[in-house]
Amino acid sequence: MTKILNVNHLGKAYTSGSKKLEVLNDINFHVNEGESFAIVGPSGSGKTTLLGLCAGLDGADSGTIELCATRLNALNEDERALLRNSKVGFIFQNFQLLPTLTALENVIVPLELQGADNPENIGLELLKKVGLENRVDHYPSQLSGGEQQRVALARAFSSKPSILFADEPTGNLDEETGEKVVQLLFELNQEAGTTLVIVTHDMNLANKCKRVLKLKGGRVQAEQLSDRL
Repeated sequence: MTKILNVNHLGKAYTSGSKKLEVLNDINFHVNEGESFAIVGPSGSGKTTLLGLCAGLDGADSGTIELCATRLNALNEDERALLRNSKVGFIFQNFQLLPTLTALENVIVPLELQGADNPENIGLELLKKVGLENRVDHYPSQLSGGEQQRVALARAFSSKPSILFADEPTGNLDEETGEKVVQLLFELNQEAGTTLVIVTHDMNLANKCKRVLKLKGGRVQAEQLSDRL
């Protein structure tokens, strides 16, 4: 199997006044192409920091990350942005939709950045898949939380990313809505064959993935096949 994400001896610390806060220490793991992978742990364990480093949103203090056969440490900020735009999709806990754009316009932003042909047709088809074909002209403020996250799902898959990072994708949703969003996420992911990396504190969600990495205090506590297998 080809590794799409390879993390070796990763470390990250932040300075607060005279104190140095070590967030991640000697993190090692890999994710194979087409695999679903969950990162779990209590609040403050370093999950979101790790996700940001793996996606090239921030730089590590030590160790290496290879994403889509590219070593992130060797790239500057602009080069990391180009890699993200061409290879990476994101889903966030707080949706991060652009408030001045409609649902359809939010979905096609990545496509327009890539200069894709017929972005509106692609966007409409994806919104139909997530059950929002009647909400294409609505703005985020006119949508429920679950609807906003479904728009975010459609946007994440619109550019056909090689790897999708999801940070607590159900964190702001009630249980029933969260279950519907998770079902859509895995359905779209299976259809697209995308590699999926999810940060979550929800073990039910984590166990829908093939493998689970457990963090505690900024270190890997365990890595295992999920309970579903």
